[in-house]
Amino acid sequence: MNKNPDRQRILQAEPDPNQMTSILHEFTQTYRSFDPEDIEMREAACIRAQLKGRVRPVEDGDLFAGRMMQMPIGFIPQSKGTGMGYCIHPDIDSQLLIKPDLTSESRKILKELLEFWQKEGTVYKSRRKMPDEVTRVVPSELYYLESGIAFVLYRMSGIQLNYSKLLALGIPGLRAEVSKYKSTVQEGSKAFRLYAAMEHVLETFSELAAYYAVQVLEQARHMSDKNRKVELENISRVLTNIAHKRPATFREGLQLIYLYNIFDGTKNYGRMDDSLADLYHGDLQAGTIDEEEGIRLLTSIWQLMKSRDNRYDTRLIIGGRGRNNEEKANRVAMLILETTRRVKENVPQVALRFHNDQDPSLYQKGLDLLATGNTYPMLYNDEVNIPSARNAFGVPHEEAEHIIQYGCGEYVLNHRSVGTPSGVINLLQALLVTMNRGIDPSTGKYQGMPVERYVKYNNFQTFKDLADAYKEQVEYHVGPLALQEYLEYKHAADDNAYLLSSLLMDDCLARGKAIFDGGIRYLGGTLETYGNTNTADSLVAIKELVYHQKIFTLDALNQMLKANFRGYGKELKMILNCPKYGNDHQFADRMYGFVHDHICKTTRDQAKEVGLDSYLVVVINNDANTVMGSFTAASPDGRKAFSHLNPGNNPVGGADKSGVTACLNSLVKADTTLHAGAVQNMKFSKEMLSKYRRQFESLLQTYFEKGGSQIMLTVVSRGELEDAQKHPENYQNLIVRVGGFSERFVNLPPETQNEVLSRTLN
Repeated sequence: MNKNPDRQRILQAEPDPNQMTSILHEFTQTYRSFDPEDIEMREAACIRAQLKGRVRPVEDGDLFAGRMMQMPIGFIPQSKGTGMGYCIHPDIDSQLLIKPDLTSESRKILKELLEFWQKEGTVYKSRRKMPDEVTRVVPSELYYLESGIAFVLYRMSGIQLNYSKLLALGIPGLRAEVSKYKSTVQEGSKAFRLYAAMEHVLETFSELAAYYAVQVLEQARHMSDKNRKVELENISRVLTNIAHKRPATFREGLQLIYLYNIFDGTKNYGRMDDSLADLYHGDLQAGTIDEEEGIRLLTSIWQLMKSRDNRYDTRLIIGGRGRNNEEKANRVAMLILETTRRVKENVPQVALRFHNDQDPSLYQKGLDLLATGNTYPMLYNDEVNIPSARNAFGVPHEEAEHIIQYGCGEYVLNHRSVGTPSGVINLLQALLVTMNRGIDPSTGKYQGMPVERYVKYNNFQTFKDLADAYKEQVEYHVGPLALQEYLEYKHAADDNAYLLSSLLMDDCLARGKAIFDGGIRYLGGTLETYGNTNTADSLVAIKELVYHQKIFTLDALNQMLKANFRGYGKELKMILNCPKYGNDHQFADRMYGFVHDHICKTTRDQAKEVGLDSYLVVVINNDANTVMGSFTAASPDGRKAFSHLNPGNNPVGGADKSGVTACLNSLVKADTTLHAGAVQNMKFSKEMLSKYRRQFESLLQTYFEKGGSQIMLTVVSRGELEDAQKHPENYQNLIVRVGGFSERFVNLPPETQNEVLSRTLN
């Protein structure tokens, strides 16, 4: 990187607003200097141009380089907020425009840049290209600001890179592989441009590592603390090596994984126990590392991950079938678990895959962590998930073995597929709008499928009429959501090559195509569903009280909901006493199966219609259940207006009154072969995992043997969360599972805290 004198500013303190404006202007000029058809080399040049604004110095205590910020305007595959390529950071106003020391000239330039990128940004282009058949049905992405049945999302996520390949080849090996492929294609072809751009961006990576090495060594020269001086020299040596050689040590492997990940902008770390197994084993054999040193190094990586503040992502997978060497990988997995026990942060999101033939000490170590109140590891059952993935994704068993999680619990096939969730649907809102024949009860405005479609349902004279109308309402939205998913990939491919991601995703190099332009082996999409349980419990109450016992009419029920049950205490009690999912009740669980199977099959069947390899439901919970609930009117399950929806695949908070065994019996009834991930969150008391550990293990074993796919646990003392609300200053380190992610309880907004509190403590 010292080839370019302008780069000398890269590792200074964060640029002031005027310097940053200058960097953004240079980045934009770089973008504009390329032919719009040459997206590959344009991207490589833009990645290089933005580094002056992204890279930050090594800080005190760091054992690795890799502190980088997201540019206010820049290129990144998956950005914070709305973004998927060339994007504008959602906080640009607070970052730059309102800064008092921004000059009038800089402010003028910045406003011009914003105007330019609001036309040229990848999301903005994609929005303009969406056909009327999508925008008419799903016009908004603002699920966090307004009421609606379905919303689109603009993002590229679900990328899990091939870190084993990265460590096996190193940057020089990757460059050699790219050059080999480039020599086989016609000069000037699209494939040739892709390979040439990949060579360019790999060179930029090597220069970045080498430049970091020089700067860290310079820091060491001015360091009076001898121990820190030695540490900085070690960091510099590692960076120099990975810039020009294949990593030869555990420390070099960690540095390469982390720096490549943040340079690319991906947010998950794949099967780290597998990718690092050989390097860690080699160091142990050579006597150059021991467990404590391994934990020290991982601790620093954990702290760097935390500094990125990606609580919804930062997945790291250990255990499971399909690893290259289970015995070696298990040693790294144990190291990861011990580091997680000591650090106890909300990231990385450590997920433990297990199977019947796996070393049981790994599973036991995981339970030991959970017993201390740690929310990791999340537990994933290979015996259920691998055959489920084989069916859901329609792939052979040997491919299904590579199922891993990302984000809030969605599944992809490790470096073989993507599964961006580019849409959300509120099933409860779909039911409420249907019950009101197209009127959103929270706003009084028309919403959903055309009014003329209701005529054939005979004013809902039977329960079947209402259920069929609800199904049509859902189907009306799912089709356009699937089309939007496919087109979003297509529009992204028109604008970006995602060079760094494409380098480490299977088949892209061999095909000479970028990840979303036909390169990835399996192009999949996912749809986030919310309110599944509320919907099922609502249908139970409607069928029982309106159509079976005929205690009140559907119109009368709508009036109760409109009044938020005020003045209807007797009726509310009857509703709450109806059977609820989560109690091993045949009627309630069968209704949940109806809701589950319908949305899953409807979604799955859209894949071939729009041109995807798979399009699958994910029943996750990233606190959107609370956000969307705040815009959703009262519902027939007894839920009050504008309160949270149920979390993930779980019962409504507090509705599972028949004990933990009954709850788990309900959970295993939902078909796991139809979706790409469903989150089971449960709260257990600390006594359950300490005093009654044997009984707890038997409970989990039975759950998993009966078909349980996964479980995410929060282990707390009784009354602890309630006291944390009253005295947050005493609970700064209390971490809870929210859904597919964890967070310090005191950092959650009150409405999310209340949703977590509502869950049954077993």
